[in-house]
Amino acid sequence: MSHDVLNPTPEYLAFWRERHVCTLTTPRPDGTPHVVPVGVTYDPEAGLARVISNKHSKKVRNVLAAQAAQESGARVAVCQMEGRRWATLEGRAVVRTDEASVADAVARYAERYGRTPSPNPDRVVVEITLDRAMGRA
Repeated sequence: MSHDVLNPTPEYLAFWRERHVCTLTTPRPDGTPHVVPVGVTYDPEAGLARVISNKHSKKVRNVLAAQAAQESGARVAVCQMEGRRWATLEGRAVVRTDEASVADAVARYAERYGRTPSPNPDRVVVEITLDRAMGRA
């Protein structure tokens, strides 16, 4: 079932505000998918999803490699599920390293997941400009 990225149904948005482990799928340089568990925040007002990560992680290296190859960023997807409910957000990802973007993403993560991550000077944000939403919430 398709959803409007900027105007999700109340049920779809509520599902993205619940505490769930999600997955992030990024393209490896050879084109194969790399899927890892992550925490994701969804900001429909801005049309963004955010994942905080260490700048040395494979997912970040994959996004940076794709970003270098394509100005529009890496094509990625984030997904979560619980029982018969599921939700996927897709779009183009870039890596943000500036302090304001990282602090904002950490605050959003803390709100959704109920805990503030430990300080990490190597923390970055995988910021996804969304263009597709699917799911059954």
